[in-house]
Amino acid sequence: MHLEWAQEGKMWLGVLLMLLLCPSLEGQENSFTINHIYMEILPGREVQNGQNLTLQCVVDISTTSHIKPQHWVLFYKDDVLFHNISSVDTTESYFIPQARVYDAGTYKCTVILNNKEKTTSEYQVLVKGVSDPRVILDRKEAIEGGVVMVNCSVPEEKPPVQFTIEKLELHTNNSKQKKKKKSYDQNFVLLEFSVEEQDHIIYFQCQASIFSETHMEYSRTIRSELVTVTESFSTPKFHISPEGVITEGDQLHIRCTIQVTHLIEAFPEIIIQKDKEIVAHESKDLEATYSVMAMVEHNGNYTCKVERSWISKVSSIVVNITELFSKPKLESSTTRLDQGKSLDLWCSIPGAPPANFTIQKENTTVSESQNFTRIVSARDSGTYTCRASVGRVVKRSNAVQITVCEMLSTPRIFYDSGSEVIKGQTIAVSCQSVNGTAPISYHLLKANTILYSHDMNSNEPAVFKDKPTKDVEYQCIVDNCHSHNEMVSEVLRVKVIAPVDEVKLSILLKEDVESGKAVVLRCSVNEASGPITFSFYREKETRPFHQTTLNETQAIWHNSKASKEHEGRYYCTASNRANHVKSSPQSNILTVRVFLAPWIKGLIAVFVIGVIIAVLVLGARCYFLKKAKAKQTPVEMSRPAAPLLNSSNEKMLSDPNTEANRHYGYNEDVGNHAMKPINENKEPLTLDVEYTEVEVTSPESYQGLETKGTETVYSEIRKANPDFMENRYSRTEGSLDGT
Repeated sequence: MHLEWAQEGKMWLGVLLMLLLCPSLEGQENSFTINHIYMEILPGREVQNGQNLTLQCVVDISTTSHIKPQHWVLFYKDDVLFHNISSVDTTESYFIPQARVYDAGTYKCTVILNNKEKTTSEYQVLVKGVSDPRVILDRKEAIEGGVVMVNCSVPEEKPPVQFTIEKLELHTNNSKQKKKKKSYDQNFVLLEFSVEEQDHIIYFQCQASIFSETHMEYSRTIRSELVTVTESFSTPKFHISPEGVITEGDQLHIRCTIQVTHLIEAFPEIIIQKDKEIVAHESKDLEATYSVMAMVEHNGNYTCKVERSWISKVSSIVVNITELFSKPKLESSTTRLDQGKSLDLWCSIPGAPPANFTIQKENTTVSESQNFTRIVSARDSGTYTCRASVGRVVKRSNAVQITVCEMLSTPRIFYDSGSEVIKGQTIAVSCQSVNGTAPISYHLLKANTILYSHDMNSNEPAVFKDKPTKDVEYQCIVDNCHSHNEMVSEVLRVKVIAPVDEVKLSILLKEDVESGKAVVLRCSVNEASGPITFSFYREKETRPFHQTTLNETQAIWHNSKASKEHEGRYYCTASNRANHVKSSPQSNILTVRVFLAPWIKGLIAVFVIGVIIAVLVLGARCYFLKKAKAKQTPVEMSRPAAPLLNSSNEKMLSDPNTEANRHYGYNEDVGNHAMKPINENKEPLTLDVEYTEVEVTSPESYQGLETKGTETVYSEIRKANPDFMENRYSRTEGSLDGT
């Protein structure tokens, strides 16, 4: 009986019995006690796999009753309840037939009596070893290149189980293949083993291992039945013809043959190799053949390899061929010569056997004798060989490379002049010799110093790149295999335009300029190529007030007579052809200040002082006039007023001169016989008024009138403001005698 049998059904039955017994136990008043409980394991705590195992739980109980008390005994493995029973006996047992690895573990038992319980200490049980595995094969006979399926199992054990299966040769017991596989959910594995060409009679052995507690338990190694291996094809064999000594010129036949079993489905492939080169192969027959006229170069080791799937069988043979004559040798007077020189070639065989000779250039025959002489041109360059034949045997000599050098033409040097060269930009200078044998060595000179070198394998131009920073001269030197000296090109002059990169504005005299003196501004650049366009600006103005184009690196603007209107902040720009693609560089900003000349300041001072003096004099005069008028005012007020209008006055008023006098204070008021000032209502009566008595004679235009006489005119002078004109108010009176 195994542990799982009791883990469910009996556990629930025991719980039910406890519920039934508890009321009866509670009704008793007998006293009891559990003295001791322990476990006995038979035959011991360590047993061999397959042995029977008995677990005994012994309980010592004392009671006042004459009847043994009913109690429960519970069995645990690794703290899991697997068996329980109600008993009145002191010993209860649990039997495990044919213990296996999974039965190993930690055991204990517990006794429960009414509301008391006691548990034994824990007991470690070990099961040594694993039950013997079973090995089953799918066949007892196999063919090379086939497979054998091996089934290894341990039906009595529980997974996980690890299996180790090994393939061995019967007579040598040598291990040929070994595989390990762990099964986590089954107690068997199925593995495939291939049958190799060296296998004859083989067998398999299997071992199972299971992890138990802290160590691994192993089974015995069980051996399978024997498997007989049949060849799928035989080891290949060589057949060489002709037999014996083989001489150059003989027809050489090399055959490789095999035998196959009637069980194979397809022919294997037969391959004949000389060293690593495949010279023949066959996959639809039982032999492969290599046939060739024997030459010395056919000497060597030949291998025949037969392959099918992973099965491969090999055999080798060495073939020796006797040489009929030695390889010819081609010699030349020189390998490099100038065009128009003489070339001599001759061919020979060591030992000088009778043979036919031809000399060839590439695949073209140039001579049918041992010697060849020619005045060469450039087209005679190439590879020359010699062929010698004796009977059917033809041998080719070493190759001789002949180079005929054509003299170089004078090189042409040029560059793309479609656009001007700007400082810092890359230009491509090309040098080319149209005629001449390649390879050609080109050397670019810059200021008589070799800058770059380049080899060309054709007559295409050699291109050199450079970044000139100033006007420069280039020259090209070429050379090749010809004995003539180097060829030199003409001088290429390149003009480099330096762009304007820094602009500076300065004042030649001083920033503070005296009024009337000259203002001189200078706009300058550093190493820029002309012509340069200089523009002078006042700050915040979009258009220049002066612009000029010069071939110099500076421009001057001056104004001979400075005034206050020339004050301000100035800057300038400069540009040339190299700056046309971007905005012109701008200079620093300078401030120009204009101050008055000392003589102008003196003149202004004199003028100001004169004005002040005039104002003072005018003020004093007005002051004295006011005082004189103040004294005459009472006399004037006591005189009777006379009519202002009479026949003479009317005529005067109608006169144009009278009309003009209105601007000096006359007012035509008919209702009043006295003359009043225009601004009489605007000034207080307390103003000081000065009167001046003047005698006025009537003009000649009035001589036709009846009444003639002298008029006395009083002029009233007032000054309301020094900045305004004086107002005169005239009063006219008749004489006392009426004339």
